[in-house]
Amino acid sequence: MTTYQLKELQRETSFGGAGEDTDDREIRIIDLSDFDHRREEITEQLWLAATETGFFQLTNHGIPSEEIEAAFAESDRFFDLPESTKGQYPRPKGVNAGWESRSQIRPSTGTKDQKESYQITQYHMDNLWPREDELPNFQANTLRFERLCWEVGMKVLSCFADKLGFDRDFFTKAHDPLQEDYQSTLRLLHYFPTEGVTEQGNIWRAGAHTDFDCLTLLFQHEGHGGLQVCPGAEADTKRWTNIPPLPNVITCNIGDMLMRWSDDKLISNLHRVRQPKIDEYCGSRHSVAFFCQANKKQIIQGPEKYYEPISAANFLSQRIQANFVDKETGTPSA
Repeated sequence: MTTYQLKELQRETSFGGAGEDTDDREIRIIDLSDFDHRREEITEQLWLAATETGFFQLTNHGIPSEEIEAAFAESDRFFDLPESTKGQYPRPKGVNAGWESRSQIRPSTGTKDQKESYQITQYHMDNLWPREDELPNFQANTLRFERLCWEVGMKVLSCFADKLGFDRDFFTKAHDPLQEDYQSTLRLLHYFPTEGVTEQGNIWRAGAHTDFDCLTLLFQHEGHGGLQVCPGAEADTKRWTNIPPLPNVITCNIGDMLMRWSDDKLISNLHRVRQPKIDEYCGSRHSVAFFCQANKKQIIQGPEKYYEPISAANFLSQRIQANFVDKETGTPSA
């Protein structure tokens, strides 16, 4: 078995089995309306959800439904391109940008995720944008949606900054899109259709993993299920809870970067996307995710200094390299 330097990665290696499904956990739905006047109430709700399961869903978050639908339309346009065209924009080694297909291997499974994805990380996109004649206005449209996601992410992170004793704008400054070391990522995802399974086996649309960012914002199509979470406090039970794919709702989860920054107060929990069963929708599954990832030069260390300091660049590099196939050897990098 591969040994990983980061304890976050080592933890994943024990979560490859199917386990059992359960719906007896609550995934909290938090209303962000009237945010400025309700900030204290919303902050407490976010903190409770983030310290219980690390997963929660947002309503009245400020991103219009038509903007979400437009983002999915851009995703469809990209993945509908011929593979020969998409192949002109491959993900460079060690960089979270560009297109990949069935190249992501989770430490938990050792098998390739059954999906393709396209990563947009603004300052890593040289020669990775489709040409205007291939996808007119694609770059402008996706960057507009990326900015909307950033605004929601920073609003949520400002609440966590309050609770952790940081300045309210601490995480906003740490994710500054005007700096050239900005590395937050918008990710378009297409999980391949399947005929459905009776037993999960060891092939996953996305194997069990934790996210390596501060905060993930995920948009799902209604009816396109399969996302599950296993809270760390109950990890030994291997019991997985379904996350409902609700329209115009943002599903959020805490990532390893913020868990470390909070001295493990906020919980980054394992989640996965299972294969559909034979009586479920088995077509293509599309989702759009935004990962709030601190600027490269930012040093990650919590108020209590529970962990040694590490730069966001170094932290993210180790996580990316451990989750993708080495093109030369065909194996994941340690």
